[in-house]
Amino acid sequence: MAEPDWLTWTRELQAIAQTGLAFTRDAYDRERYERLRTLASQIMAAHTGTPVERIEALFAGEHGYATPKVDVRGAAFDGRGRMLMVREVADGGRWTLPGGWADVNLSATENVVREVREESGYEVRVRKLAAVWDRTRQGHAGGVFSCCKVFFICDVMGGAAATGTETSEVRWFAEDELPGDLSLGRVLPGQLRRMFDHAHDAALPTEFD
Repeated sequence: MAEPDWLTWTRELQAIAQTGLAFTRDAYDRERYERLRTLASQIMAAHTGTPVERIEALFAGEHGYATPKVDVRGAAFDGRGRMLMVREVADGGRWTLPGGWADVNLSATENVVREVREESGYEVRVRKLAAVWDRTRQGHAGGVFSCCKVFFICDVMGGAAATGTETSEVRWFAEDELPGDLSLGRVLPGQLRRMFDHAHDAALPTEFD
């Protein structure tokens, strides 16, 4: 489902304001960009029911040139070809691939290895970059900021199932036994199926957009 136009426009207005504030040296332009940021906050508040002050604070916390945020996901498989999944404490305890926002000073693979370890207890090694997808174009529910989702195929090297501060359950799923209660803001059924395809066929090229 395509996201609403107002969300696309609001996200772009916020990005223009953020980038403008990062580079302008003119006091009058700064006032204009701040006003643009306020308008973006008001539009989002009107459509979401979120207090405008909360959105303004969220937007004001973003600095520098506006770029997409990076979300990493690790599709780890065991010797029986089953996929590792975790229940997130957030989002109603639904199932997802281990992952989250990438942290600075870590490479993309270091980020996903850390996320899998912290959320599932398993140590993994990245085998392959499977996909780099735009969140919106994949059909996820619209988010406040633009997001790039990076999926890796991983092999388990050690460790044992253990929940973390963000997870309440760790399980392995065969391709025909995937859970129905997915955290759709994080992963989609079609994305999981493609991870099985990539795990089965190392020759598949990395997917993008």
